[in-house]
Amino acid sequence: MDTFISKVEAVNGAVNSFAWGPLMLLLLVGTGVYLTVRVKWLQVTHFGRILKNTIGTLFRKKSAKEHGANISAFEAVSTALAGTVGTGNIAGVTGAIFTGGAGAVFWMWVAAFFGMVTKYAEIVLAMKYRVKDENGVYHGGPMYYIENGIGRGWKWLAVIFSLLGGLATFGIGNIAQSSEIAGALGDLFHISPLVSGILIAVVVALVTLGGIKRIGKVTSLLVPFMSAFYILAGLAVIILRITQIPAVLGQIFAGAFSFKSVGGGLFGYTIMMAMKQGFARGVFSNEAGLGSAPIAHAASSTEEPCEQAIWGVFEVFIDTIVICSITAFAVLLSGILNVDGGLSAYASKGAAAAAAFNTILPGTLGGKIIELSLLFFALSTILSWGYYGENFWGYLTGNNKIVVLIYKIVFALVCIVGAVGSGTLMWDIADTLNGLMAIPNLIALLLLSGVVTRLTKDYFSKNMKK
Repeated sequence: MDTFISKVEAVNGAVNSFAWGPLMLLLLVGTGVYLTVRVKWLQVTHFGRILKNTIGTLFRKKSAKEHGANISAFEAVSTALAGTVGTGNIAGVTGAIFTGGAGAVFWMWVAAFFGMVTKYAEIVLAMKYRVKDENGVYHGGPMYYIENGIGRGWKWLAVIFSLLGGLATFGIGNIAQSSEIAGALGDLFHISPLVSGILIAVVVALVTLGGIKRIGKVTSLLVPFMSAFYILAGLAVIILRITQIPAVLGQIFAGAFSFKSVGGGLFGYTIMMAMKQGFARGVFSNEAGLGSAPIAHAASSTEEPCEQAIWGVFEVFIDTIVICSITAFAVLLSGILNVDGGLSAYASKGAAAAAAFNTILPGTLGGKIIELSLLFFALSTILSWGYYGENFWGYLTGNNKIVVLIYKIVFALVCIVGAVGSGTLMWDIADTLNGLMAIPNLIALLLLSGVVTRLTKDYFSKNMKK
């Protein structure tokens, strides 16, 4: 049995090195560059309008609009953000800096800049080609714009995407997250992993069994709270070390373009590691190009594809440019990179992030903030990925209600597996499947880029006059 597991681990490791390797990361970012040029750099030229029509709408007097069986634009983006703002925003960014240096932060920003348009394009297509079931609920995402956009002859690619995503939900969206929650509950309240797992499973079941309406309601309350909580804590850290900001920015830009060789090794090794870690963290964090978030956006009651899609630009901005950057600045301002042993000096990447906050904030306050943030970030990710899984398996089975119900129950129970610390191999395999999801999605984005360009031109030409 051990030999079999070792072989599976070896095969998965080889595939993972491709799925998240340099070529795939360049393809993900390169697709964003191509789409950005085609839509005339809308994340720059229309950024003010995007903010006005996304976050700006939350400060206007709300009308009593009925969303029927679907959810509001804000609930849709909250569900999508719940899936992207996760433990990677804290632990992942910390690990990237330890591995790729301060320069990784710059390349993370680059990935996010172009990822804004990748996410925008995904949502445009998800809205354009979504379908409505017998209950009036919208379903959309890459599997639908592959089949209905490129053509039914490409349904096989949509099936591959859905199968990869459906399996990945158990690792990316569940085991990894429930493990973090159990750790946080243990540190904060001394709750055992098994009890934590049962609590998580009950909460997840209660929310996901209520469908997208309940998920949207919960995430629209949870996401703003958890984001504001972490952003305010991060700003406190930055303000306390404000005089060091210029030096940190210098570190970031110097590291991003450092062509020094390391230990007599390859010339330019430093910049390559910074790029790899930065691109990986940017893509991992905001999931632009992976095709998951548009599934949530497609459930919006909004009729105009581009109107919903501009929330995707805002989503990437908040996730990576704001939240990930706060983690990065905390790590760099704290000086923990200079600790002997590097990352190995800490129990985990999350522990290293906690040490960064503790270095600047009084007592153990920083560590408590990190634990609470990991708890909320992980829980929100489970809820949204549960919804993604429901759509993946629904697509594969013609939205068979029994299959979807069984999936929801199994998904909730898997939270217990993650909490008690099992399933490491399953998580590693799911990580690989998550990376492979990008391939069918990127093919569709490139083939349907003309549709995105046309709809974007029509939308902004009409709305520029308003």
